Amino acid sequence: MASLGIQNVVKSYGVVPVVRNVSIDVADGEFVVLVGPSGCGKSTLLRMIAGLEMLNSGKITIGSRDVSGLPAKSRDIAMVFQNYALYPHMTVAENMSFSLRLKNVPQEEINRRTERASKILGLDKLLDRRPGQLSGGQRQRVAMGRAIVRDPQVFLFDEPLSNLDAKLRVQMRTEIKELHQRLRTTTVYVTHDQIEAMTMADRIVVLHDGIVEQIGSPLELYDRPANQFVAGFIGSPAMNFIKGHVDASGQTFVAETGAEIALKDTPREVHGRTVTLGIRPEHFVLDAQNGLASQVIVVEPTGAEMQIICQFAGQPVTAVFHERLNVRPDDVIKLAPKPEAIHLFDAATGVALR
Repeated sequence: MASLGIQNVVKSYGVVPVVRNVSIDVADGEFVVLVGPSGCGKSTLLRMIAGLEMLNSGKITIGSRDVSGLPAKSRDIAMVFQNYALYPHMTVAENMSFSLRLKNVPQEEINRRTERASKILGLDKLLDRRPGQLSGGQRQRVAMGRAIVRDPQVFLFDEPLSNLDAKLRVQMRTEIKELHQRLRTTTVYVTHDQIEAMTMADRIVVLHDGIVEQIGSPLELYDRPANQFVAGFIGSPAMNFIKGHVDASGQTFVAETGAEIALKDTPREVHGRTVTLGIRPEHFVLDAQNGLASQVIVVEPTGAEMQIICQFAGQPVTAVFHERLNVRPDDVIKLAPKPEAIHLFDAATGVALR
C-alpha cells in the first residue's frame, strides 16, 4: 500500500482543456471517490493515474516514487473497469491468475493468491466456471479478484457498477466498501452517481469542467458545500434554489416574486445582498402559521417517504416528508424551510456565503 499524490496535473486534447491544474493527496489506505457530471474529467484523471493517458504537465507520485512518465505496467496499480473485460474461453481461476502467469509467478504462489481472493469475494465454488456461466455481479467479482491477486499499491475503479441493475448495484457497493475495509488498499473510485460517492467514500472529490470544486468527507460536502454547484450535485433529490435578496436587517430573504422567508443568524456581509437561497428537500416543514401557501403539483410516494413537488415562492420545489401525508395534486399546503438549514450563495459567483 502507498499514498497517492496528484500535483498540478494538466491535460488537454489539442486546444480543449480536460483537466485543469488538479491537485489531490490520497492518504495510504484511503478510499477516495472522484465524482462529477459527464465530461468533467474524472475518468481522464483516473487514466492518467493508471498510465493510460500522459500528462501535459504536473506530477503523479505513488508512495515516494514519481510515476508520471512510467508505463502502466510499471506503476504497481490494478484497475477495474465498467466493462468486466474477462476472457470468455478462460475459467474464473484462469482469468484471476492471468496477470500472474504472464509474470511467471511460481504456480504455488498463484494458487495461494487465487484461493485467498476467491474466498474474500465468495468465488471459491465458481473457480471452474467460465464468464458466460456467471451473473453480472459474479463477473464483476471476478474482475475485482483479478485486481486483488496482483496485490497492488493502488486500486483504481472506473464506474464498475454502471452495467448492473439497481438492486445489484446496492449490493456490490456494499461489497466493495467491505473489501476495502478488509484490505485497506489505497483506492480511487470514479462514478457519476453521487449516492455511490456518499455511501462509499472516506473523502469525495467533486469535479466540474476539469476543476476541483471541493474535497471533503461525504457529510462535510452535504452540510457545508463550498458553492452552489456542489450543493446541487450532492444530495438526492437535489437541493432547491430560489433567487432573491436578503433584507437590510438580515432577518428575511425576499424572493424575486416578493415571497418572504425567515432567516436565522445571517452574517452581516449578506445583509441587503442579492443571493440565491438553497434548501434541501428534507429540510422543509409544514407550518400552518408561518409557512408559504404552496400548491401541490405532483405527489410521489416511495414507501419510506413522500416526495411532494409544489409551487413555492413562485417556482417548483421538491419537499420530502417521512410521514405519510394526505395530500393530492392542486391541494394547497403551508410550507416553510427550517431557518437553521438554509444555505445562501452569492448570486454572481455561486460561492457559499454561510
